[in-house]
Amino acid sequence: MAEVISRTSLFFGACGNHHVDDSSVSPVNFAGFALKNSFSSLKQKPLKSEFHGKQILLRDVQAESLKSSFRSSSITAQTTLRIGTSQKWWEKGLQENMREISSAQELVVSLTNAGDKLVVVDFFSPGCGGCKALHPKICQLAEQNPDVQFLQVNYEEHKSMCYSLGVHVLPFFRFYRGAHGRVCSFSCTNATIKKFRDALAKHSPDRCSLGPTKGLEEKELVALAANKELNFSYTPKAAPVEKEAAIPTPNPGLPVPHPSMTASDEKTLVSAGR
Repeated sequence: MAEVISRTSLFFGACGNHHVDDSSVSPVNFAGFALKNSFSSLKQKPLKSEFHGKQILLRDVQAESLKSSFRSSSITAQTTLRIGTSQKWWEKGLQENMREISSAQELVVSLTNAGDKLVVVDFFSPGCGGCKALHPKICQLAEQNPDVQFLQVNYEEHKSMCYSLGVHVLPFFRFYRGAHGRVCSFSCTNATIKKFRDALAKHSPDRCSLGPTKGLEEKELVALAANKELNFSYTPKAAPVEKEAAIPTPNPGLPVPHPSMTASDEKTLVSAGR
């Protein structure tokens, strides 16, 4: 700025004492003259830089923030999409009274602790088209019957357990109720869903079962315990010992009647013995 002022002084000095009307030099023209001289001085003197020839990268902060926000929103959308697609078909539409069984021990305990409540055991396979098609209707029936417990058994994860329980067709259902134990078992599809509805209507009404909850049958528990691939132990119940009827001992003083003798002959023998 000092250089601009000095150059202005020289300009007026070169003009001698010639009077310059202040009104002819407007502030705009004067500022423009000073700015022009300032740019010319910058051109004459090279700028000193501390980067020593290194490349200077100019960053647009606003553009970078927009790119960053777009990138984060894209990642969020991809994550949401992955979460939606990773959900298995048998995990969709589950109700509060539906849960998947993870072991034979959990199945036995769940049936034993159900009390008088109706329990439906649903055997399915992820690769079973009939199971997949039927699943939404089973979820709908579970919603309509909140007092019924639905237990899901994945055949692919528990093949050994299903084999011990005698399950060889899918989809397959078993109904258990209190002291009665298993009340029915069947396989059905969308075309025969009426069979499932009829079983619910028949076995779900309130009732009292006399005696402890039975759950799995004795032979099923023994089969699960005998399966070495399952971490399940069970002690079979001791069979009740039937008392044999006492055989009357004959009187040694009386003759033993022969099977071919009639009643009259027997009376005769008794009289003769007296």
